[in-house]
Amino acid sequence: MNTLTTFQGYLSRLLTKFDDLASNYDDTMTYSPELERLIDEYSTFITHEANKNVWEQLIHEGNDELAQLVVNLRRQSARCVAIMEKYRALKLLNHHESMTDYFKNIESSIESEFGSFHVTAKSKVLLVGSGAFPMTLLLIAKRTGADVVGIDIDDEAVQLGRKVVEKLGEGLNVRLEQSPIENIEKLNMVSHVIFSSTVEQKYDLLDHLHPLTRNDVVVAMRYGDQLKSLFNYPSREVDKQKWRKVNTIVRPEHVFDIILYQKS
Repeated sequence: MNTLTTFQGYLSRLLTKFDDLASNYDDTMTYSPELERLIDEYSTFITHEANKNVWEQLIHEGNDELAQLVVNLRRQSARCVAIMEKYRALKLLNHHESMTDYFKNIESSIESEFGSFHVTAKSKVLLVGSGAFPMTLLLIAKRTGADVVGIDIDDEAVQLGRKVVEKLGEGLNVRLEQSPIENIEKLNMVSHVIFSSTVEQKYDLLDHLHPLTRNDVVVAMRYGDQLKSLFNYPSREVDKQKWRKVNTIVRPEHVFDIILYQKS
């Protein structure tokens, strides 16, 4: 991958693979190994230091074909991550659990999610985009005793996620809902909010949350810029009269980074 043409061609081939595997999902684990390999390959690709310079050159040249390719890759890779979480849930529920490199990468990043804004047993945490395998919520609840709730627009993901919580989260205060964010019970008591990096409307939802949440709420916005924007929705400017950036946690070896916001 030492030329821009080869680099862009590789991205096009990845998109074709994502398209095929997304369309092949049939509520079984038939295509799970193939999708896991692809997601792991993609995770390694976007965190590989040598690829960043080629990416910058490609973006600098810029063309409409590349811009559309980026949009399509981001959307389809996010869709495939959601499917892979369903595969992981199905494996767990059928006693065939395994750990892919992607999941290891995600789980190792949870420790530093809120930086110095610690989650305690008195915290109430909301995760937007909890998926079918809500490992963030399970880990937070297990390690801190916090009251945690996750929401997702995908009914199948929520149903699978509840079964995962039932199996792994006995005694933990974890709840999953398929609900608009404004309908979450006691939203004005939430102390910490996490937005998944693959939630396309996360900044619109952040703006919507402003009048509905307490003044000291801390928001962890997972995002990916530059090369990582192929796999995550990127950061955006916020209304500075509503939100202020208090910290940016950049981890070159992880698939996404984090911006922490508090109310202005």
